[in-house]
Amino acid sequence: MDRRTFVSTVALGSVSAVMGAGPARGAPAATGPMPPAKNVVLVHGAYADGSCWADVIPFLQARGLIVASVQNPLRTLEEDVAFANRTLALMDGPTVLVGHSYSGMIVTQAGVDPKVSALVYIAARAPDAGEDYTALAKRFPTPPASAGLIKAADGYAQLSEEAFLQDFAQDVDPARAQVLYTVQGRVSPELFSGIVTQAAWRIKPAFYAVSTNDRTINPDLERFMANRMNATTIELDASHLSIVSRAKEVSDLILEATGA
Repeated sequence: MDRRTFVSTVALGSVSAVMGAGPARGAPAATGPMPPAKNVVLVHGAYADGSCWADVIPFLQARGLIVASVQNPLRTLEEDVAFANRTLALMDGPTVLVGHSYSGMIVTQAGVDPKVSALVYIAARAPDAGEDYTALAKRFPTPPASAGLIKAADGYAQLSEEAFLQDFAQDVDPARAQVLYTVQGRVSPELFSGIVTQAAWRIKPAFYAVSTNDRTINPDLERFMANRMNATTIELDASHLSIVSRAKEVSDLILEATGA
């Protein structure tokens, strides 16, 4: 079986039987096929900023793609979706929308935009419309990174240096990981309580890169979400930050999603 269409029947079959994909909710009617995409919009997750895509962007630009990286405020899901929509509005023609980590929720909501031709999830959240992602995640063993959250007096949170280096970016060059730790975005107390009202993966082609050594999102949860979407899926021997440590493979998946 081609690994890009892999389905883990052992790890996922029993989970899917228990949890189920559920009916399609909160999504408009499916649209027809689009021509190959020439644009890519990259959306970063929590504890990060747009610079985390610096290793992926050159691969995409070298193939002639127009690439934009969104800078999320990380205050509310609604505001982050609005920022993604503003960037999508600048794109001319079919566009692949790519989300890492928390921003999978942004991609899921914003991806219903008619110009979005495909969705790519990199170790990312992929909730269904109206689904409580936190409740879903609790059905799987809790990964260690969440224990490293530090909250400021105003409630905004960031990962501790130890958690960032050991549980978020453990396979990234230490000097690079230290820079990424320094520029990480702080998240508001309301950020993770947001719930998507539309699930673009119900109507758009989806692609997913599972990080098998992820210590931030449980890899089996990633597999479950990828399987539920019927996504074209690859597995990378990587930390949560595969967009840095396995940038070439991530870029190849995005290129596949363009249909070029």
